[in-house]
Amino acid sequence: MMDSLKQTTETLLRLSPVEAASLKEGINFFRNKSTGKDYILYKNKGHLKACKNLCKHQGGLFIKDIEDLDGRSVKCTKHNWKLDVSTMKYINPPGSFCQDELVVEMDENNGLLLLELNPPNPWDSDPRSPEDLAFGEVQVTYLTHACMDLKLGDKRMVFDPWLVGPAFARGWWLLHEPPSDWLERLCKADLIYISHMHSDHLSYPTLKKLSERREDIPIYVGDTERPVFWNLNQSGVRLTNINVVPFGIWQQVDNNLRFMILMDGVHPEMDTCIIVEYKGHKILNTVDCTRPNGGRLPEKVALMMSDFAGGASGFPMTFSGGKFTEEWKAQFIKTERKKLLNYKAQLVKDLQPRIYCPFAGYFVESHPSDKYIKETNTKNDPNQLNNLIRKNSDIVTWTPRPGATLDLGRMLKDPTDSKGIIEPPEGTKIYKDSWDFGPYLNALNAAVGDEIFLHSSWIKEYFTWAGFKNYNLVVRMIETDDDFTPLPGGYDYLVDFLDLSFPKERPSREHPYEEIRSRVDVIRYVVKNGLLWDDLYIGFQTRLQRDPDIYHHLFWNHFQIKLPLTPPNWKLFLVHCG
Repeated sequence: MMDSLKQTTETLLRLSPVEAASLKEGINFFRNKSTGKDYILYKNKGHLKACKNLCKHQGGLFIKDIEDLDGRSVKCTKHNWKLDVSTMKYINPPGSFCQDELVVEMDENNGLLLLELNPPNPWDSDPRSPEDLAFGEVQVTYLTHACMDLKLGDKRMVFDPWLVGPAFARGWWLLHEPPSDWLERLCKADLIYISHMHSDHLSYPTLKKLSERREDIPIYVGDTERPVFWNLNQSGVRLTNINVVPFGIWQQVDNNLRFMILMDGVHPEMDTCIIVEYKGHKILNTVDCTRPNGGRLPEKVALMMSDFAGGASGFPMTFSGGKFTEEWKAQFIKTERKKLLNYKAQLVKDLQPRIYCPFAGYFVESHPSDKYIKETNTKNDPNQLNNLIRKNSDIVTWTPRPGATLDLGRMLKDPTDSKGIIEPPEGTKIYKDSWDFGPYLNALNAAVGDEIFLHSSWIKEYFTWAGFKNYNLVVRMIETDDDFTPLPGGYDYLVDFLDLSFPKERPSREHPYEEIRSRVDVIRYVVKNGLLWDDLYIGFQTRLQRDPDIYHHLFWNHFQIKLPLTPPNWKLFLVHCG
């Protein structure tokens, strides 16, 4: 056991003395032919820096940046992110990430070694050998989207319950019809894991129904920088047993059951994944993580589940102007979905789970006003991914349907066992064909006529509260109707984030510019309640133009993740206005 808890050093690439002597000044690309992995070496007057040729955003490959005359930057082939390898900092988007460096050492023959220092895997602490499972002892039932109901011996655990209402304001709705007994299932759970704060995982409408029957249900979340339940007090939902646990430490439920929450390598401030272990059998749920645990994950687990669909972003469907023609967007979406499919298939093949299940992608833009998004925002087919995985591998795959149950003991013993996966009864409704829009849209619409919006000074109050400034960006905010036509009598204003001023015209200095059109009900609801802008952006409630075409990471990251934890004090604002 002690060996598994030691830090190890892995040699990723060896350069012969001739190759080392032939290194040119600037950027050098190399591939390890035995592993197929790619690396970048940067040489500057005898000083060497090295990293994996792997973009931290979504794992794309870097190539030489032909626009860089200084020969210090590389460009990702996926989303054109740029990395300055002389500093190992990303320069597009500016202020985003730093690249993890490798250790460069010279061997006794004047060759070079690229080394990676690997910390011990936390799940290897107190290792347990798998025990035989009785049939029916471990059962995994799919409910909807990212929600699974796990029977683990005499305990029940539920992942990410979103079973009623919308997510991201009014932009996402459930694709699948949940089993009719979903609320009873939630009430019987011994514990619930919620991976992160996005509303397709942390669903307050769902938790409201649960809390009315069992407010003390134990809920577990990771200790993220942005607390998962940051908005609990404003939600109107009463939950009295929320447990925030540290990353990478086993949480013991009983003698047979434990779990460990891990952070995401790209968004550690908000995203998590989980390993559940029962009698030595691991279930890995990477949820929405872009690079779960920085890419270090347990291999050969009994069951792995992950997202697969794509489409969880306003980009590029909500953008217009410049290159953003319908043809360009359609081709981009098609290419991106294919890249995501191949990436997920490769990840699964690398980890070699016994069974794989694609989930956490079953949503639909069902409101009639979002018809354009629904038609253009195509998503990956889980069966297509499973076919890719089964190609040249013996991994068993499962495309879940609401109410279907996988018996882990049976499937591990004999994947062909006809009772290994029990499908829902014949005639069970699988896909939703109607949604209860009314109550949720009424709540949004109620914000439109709120008293605070009678005073134009709310604009300065809100953006001062938001706290983003000293950044050269000018944004025009336009309130619109459902068709994104400027609303008669609606607000249309500029915000200059360099000095947080609100000019009547764009400043004369050189500046990047964005125009954000937002549906009035959603933007006012977000402003009034101090909510994150994911409701606007991921929920497809905006239309955007930008000049130049640059993603301003610091701006969007602030409004999507880093807004203050307490909402604006509108009561005090109205007192001052009165």
